[in-house]
Amino acid sequence: FYGSPCRVKGNLTMTLEFTVMFSLQNMKMVSVPTKAFGNFFEGDCYIVLNNKGAAQSIDVHYWIGNSSSQDEQGAAAIYVTQLDEYLGGSPVQYREVQGYESPQFRSYFKSGIIYKTGGVSSGFTHVDTNSYNILRLMHVKGKKHVTAKEVEVSWNSFNNGDIFLLDTGKLIVQWNGPQSNRTEKLKAVLLAQDIRDRERGGRAQIGVVEGSNERESPELMKIMTTVLGEKPNKLKDAIPDEKHDQMQTNSVRLYHVFENGGNLVVQEVATQPLTQDLLLSSDCFIVDHKGSSVMVWKGKRASKVERQEAMNRALGYIKAKNYPPSTGVEVMSEGGESAMFKHLFKSWTEKGQTKGLGSTHTVGKIAKVDQVKFDVMELHAHPELAAQQRMVDDASGDVTVWRIENLELVEVDPKTLGQFYGGDCYLVLYTYLRSNQKQYILYMWQGRHATQDEIAACAYQAVTVDSKYNGAPVQVRVVMGKEPRHFLAIFKGKFIIFEGGTGRAGAANPESSTRLFQVRGTNEMNTKATEVPARASSLNSNDVFLLKTDRVCYLWYGKGCSGDERVMAKTTSDVLFRQDKQVVMEGQEPANFWVALGGKSSYASDKRLQKEELIHSPRLFECSNQTGRFRMTEVYDFAQSDLDEDDVMLLDTWEELFLWIGKHANKSETTDAWKSAQEYLRSHPAGRDPDTPIISIKQGNEPPTFTGWFDAWDPLKWKVSLIADLSNSPNRISPKSPTIPKAKIPPFFTSVESGKYLDPKLLVNKEASELPEGVDPSQREEYLSDVDFESLLGTNRADFQRLPKWRQNDLKKKAGLF
Repeated sequence: FYGSPCRVKGNLTMTLEFTVMFSLQNMKMVSVPTKAFGNFFEGDCYIVLNNKGAAQSIDVHYWIGNSSSQDEQGAAAIYVTQLDEYLGGSPVQYREVQGYESPQFRSYFKSGIIYKTGGVSSGFTHVDTNSYNILRLMHVKGKKHVTAKEVEVSWNSFNNGDIFLLDTGKLIVQWNGPQSNRTEKLKAVLLAQDIRDRERGGRAQIGVVEGSNERESPELMKIMTTVLGEKPNKLKDAIPDEKHDQMQTNSVRLYHVFENGGNLVVQEVATQPLTQDLLLSSDCFIVDHKGSSVMVWKGKRASKVERQEAMNRALGYIKAKNYPPSTGVEVMSEGGESAMFKHLFKSWTEKGQTKGLGSTHTVGKIAKVDQVKFDVMELHAHPELAAQQRMVDDASGDVTVWRIENLELVEVDPKTLGQFYGGDCYLVLYTYLRSNQKQYILYMWQGRHATQDEIAACAYQAVTVDSKYNGAPVQVRVVMGKEPRHFLAIFKGKFIIFEGGTGRAGAANPESSTRLFQVRGTNEMNTKATEVPARASSLNSNDVFLLKTDRVCYLWYGKGCSGDERVMAKTTSDVLFRQDKQVVMEGQEPANFWVALGGKSSYASDKRLQKEELIHSPRLFECSNQTGRFRMTEVYDFAQSDLDEDDVMLLDTWEELFLWIGKHANKSETTDAWKSAQEYLRSHPAGRDPDTPIISIKQGNEPPTFTGWFDAWDPLKWKVSLIADLSNSPNRISPKSPTIPKAKIPPFFTSVESGKYLDPKLLVNKEASELPEGVDPSQREEYLSDVDFESLLGTNRADFQRLPKWRQNDLKKKAGLF
């Protein structure tokens, strides 16, 4: 087993998460030892089975080496089909080609993938632990998931843009190209450590040479020249990746693929946005996500032959379309669809799934959301609940609202709080406490009829407010009519949208003698009133409507509304109108009611349909504009550690988009973050709503609605940045190296073996002669308990150990331990 062992969820449910790996030897499946995971011989084929620990969540990949034979490739495909049948047809099957592996496949090997020359047939073996009779040079590429390919042991293999590992058995020298970035350097270090620990039992040393400053590593350079010869005056220029990160494409087509008289027939069914009802259980279909992958869907009632031939049909389709042989292939059965497959469809529901939060409606296109009263402490203790409910707290914090007037901010009169006009733009600053520290959310509400200048000014003023609070606010763009749940909750059931006009003092709004408002909500956490055209066709039997005339205000109760909805409508009517209120039941309207609406006509009166919650798993993407176009690389099985400080990350939870901005993200990516998110929505093959809320988050200021999508979020992770420290210490070697004195070169990693714990008073600000007997004056922190250690040094032992020596000494000096 590799990866996560048994993980207990809750009190009763236990799931087993594991990955197993097989190679093909003499056309038979042979288990690969755990210590060899991630090592692939180019002349072989492999099968990797990953179980995510839940029903219908098994993925089977078969990997094809560049030098593997056709027989081996065919055998691998046959074994994958047999595995699929043995597991009841539930796995999703993937075809992986060397050098073009999917991000999901690469994610199984956290330290990276190593390509080895030869294969089993040539006599090579996967594991020879503790063998030091090795000499090889590995070319390391990649940023999120690295790959290392064995190359000629010569300076001719080097270039200025990549990283190379010279492995001599007892010493691994990492040479960083002058144009490589710090994230690539860190990933290469982790790969080198993985080789040391798994192949050398932890007894090899690791040295690091910065190609831009080789003079600082004379001993290591001497070793490299001894092995490689004299270094040439000039190395090759940086080599671009063989292929760019996949670009999202909205070119998605659905095909019915079948054989007719021995010929493969490809019949187009539909283009995007696709709908789930197009998939028939009696047939097999291909979804062509052009430029990305080819996906085969097998219906439950499709014939056995059709199901068994699914992979071959996909390969035949790729050949017929003249797609590259490296094109990714996924094969899945009905009921076991991958998250990526579901994301290509406009909507997706599972058989027997639970009902969602609210109802579907047509008038005004406003989704209804039923909320419950939240226990704020429960939300903070369980961020996954906050994420699922899109609520950071119980909305009891402080609210300040500004309106954009003459492109400047004007604070809104507290008496009119919650009243928004479609001709205006507003900034809403929400302040709440978490762990006794102030947190901020800055909503940017854009009226449907606001001018482009006002919308631009709203964004500009948001930057000003954000700077005032040192970048701490989470920024949320809100389009009129698409308000997120928490936004509604902060106005306590008194949120009202006027279709047009402005809320500016003294402004002359077009006044109509008749106005109609649609009210939805069952409590103060989810209620809002929206102005709709004052005509009978705007009514809906499922809701409550307020009709204001010169003389009276009618409360019209549709037959499908609930008692709670009526109570909230009464509260809203008291805010809107001071006239007498007259209750009107659907079907018992007085004549004047219809006269005010211009006459009686048909309106939506269907029985309320419960809206099923869409089944879309959250997806994380690394965003990049390095190629001049918006491109994304998906991060599978993501964790907090996958949030790259050098990048902008996009978390898609379907109902919301989060833009996480790393502190080292380049200015261009940061500036274009909003534009990139909008492009993502616009080009999404499922035809996503372009007004989906986009929430901007800066590293270190993540709310629970974001952190709740990550398992085991560590709020202290950003306190100590290992990546930042890496760039400040260019010359390093592991502490076990005998070739360079420790005093001159601070170790990249250190180890602490705690002895007995002492009272801090015996260690802090004491001369060496004053210390207890046996205490090493330079290692006083080793005699502190974990509690005292964190109290004095401001970090835990694990993070302290990862710091370079100069940084450790700096912390120790401040704590009086040096």
